[in-house]
Amino acid sequence: MGFSSFSSFPDTYTHKEVFKDTILAMDFPVNVPVDNPNADTEWNDILRKHGIIPERPPSPTKQIEEALTEAARLAHENRLEGKTLDELSDLEDDEDEEFLASYRERRLAELNLLSKNSPHGTVYPLQKPDYARDVTEASNSCYVLVHLASASQGNVESALLTNIWREAAGKYPDVKFCEMRGDLAIEGYPERNCPTVLVYKDTEIKRQIVTLKTMGGVNCSLSDVEKLLVDVGAVKMNDFRLLRKQDKEERQSSIRASTKKDDDDDDDWD
Repeated sequence: MGFSSFSSFPDTYTHKEVFKDTILAMDFPVNVPVDNPNADTEWNDILRKHGIIPERPPSPTKQIEEALTEAARLAHENRLEGKTLDELSDLEDDEDEEFLASYRERRLAELNLLSKNSPHGTVYPLQKPDYARDVTEASNSCYVLVHLASASQGNVESALLTNIWREAAGKYPDVKFCEMRGDLAIEGYPERNCPTVLVYKDTEIKRQIVTLKTMGGVNCSLSDVEKLLVDVGAVKMNDFRLLRKQDKEERQSSIRASTKKDDDDDDDWD
């Protein structure tokens, strides 16, 4: 009996079943008609089962749903990252008390370890004979930021940066913050160029900023210095110490008040 006619088979034995059994019984390659190998049909399922056509690729919808689920899980796990200790206290009514206490202890341990392992934490006054040792050579082991300050008490930007420098040095003890009068560091250094910020790493100047014009001018704040630290690579973008946006106005107001007080004091450079 040939396969040109299927009329002799019972109605319950479909043409496709006959064709399927015939193909599977053959020991030589056969070109199987496939309209759409990606279609979700019984015929394609049969062909996939026997390796005649490849398996269908995973549904992109399912992959997207899995990715969104994983992203939501990670977002929930990391929901406290980047928050200050004060902000953690504000969440006591919203978070599990035991979990929050554990997280706060871990954050304190991180801060203590960082402080213990960091050699700095204060602003270093520089002397010209020691500049190469305290700045250039020191930059082999950490980032060094130098504030070339104004000799004039009337230079508001320089006085402002002096206060920000103190706060930044305490907050980032792994970065070395230094300060020196510009005209003592470089003979004849123009007053109009003060304050000048020099960023050293591996004995080279990585960034030079003349006046605070590009850092907010008289509105410069700790967050602007932190942005500089991130830009040059001294601090990672996900560092939990970075100033959060909601703290900016409060910190800036505090620094301005401190600057005003310092303007009433005698000149420390004399």
